[in-house]
Amino acid sequence: MPGGRLTQQERQQIALGLADGLAYAEIARRLDRPTSTVTREVMRNGGPTAYRADLAHRATERRAHRRRPAAPRGTEAPPQGYGRDPEAVRAYEETLTTVFMQSGTPHMMARVMACLTISDTGSLTASELVRHLQVSPASVSKAVAYLEGQDLVRRERDERRRERYVVDDEVMYQAMMASARSTAQVAETARQGVGVLGPGSPAGARLENTARFLDFVAESLARAAEQAREILHTKPGAPADGPAAAR
Repeated sequence: MPGGRLTQQERQQIALGLADGLAYAEIARRLDRPTSTVTREVMRNGGPTAYRADLAHRATERRAHRRRPAAPRGTEAPPQGYGRDPEAVRAYEETLTTVFMQSGTPHMMARVMACLTISDTGSLTASELVRHLQVSPASVSKAVAYLEGQDLVRRERDERRRERYVVDDEVMYQAMMASARSTAQVAETARQGVGVLGPGSPAGARLENTARFLDFVAESLARAAEQAREILHTKPGAPADGPAAAR
């Protein structure tokens, strides 16, 4: 399997595959590359509908030029403990960012979220995020404001009165509850349409069924998140109360 960066020819093949409606896994198979490589490449360069091979290649060259010569030693990644491989950590951070993006999180917000998630403290200052991500303070501020609005990040003051952005053990619980609330809101909007279009009309019936379906999904998601919440506070290897433990 070839390693290293994607070539311009490979990027052109990715663009052709996307135009033909191929799945990432099939494009990766034809390139003899991991699926995650293709997914990350597409998501960080406009997504499947906006990906352009030439633009993606130039953007990658600019990022490489900006990152390697200009960044002072030690600023690209925090010191690694627990015997971690820095390159493996960096690759995993990119993979996690891509997954967040696939779930609907915008690019910069996904990068900040991934960076916070893999930090052992679960919290970083704005300056630490700026150094690690090599972006502007304004970009970090905008990303944090978005994540706060989704209840995924909160702000705290440390002993030096610095503002820290925190993602705690309950981040997945908060994400699931936010998703449940969003789904319930769509259900309510669909139900409003029934009154506008008429309950006896085909469109009204469609919206009523949609509302009922989404109500069920939102309630089930919220209930499951509440039932499984304790798992997030269980030490690895310890039994947890909840649905999984009862099996």
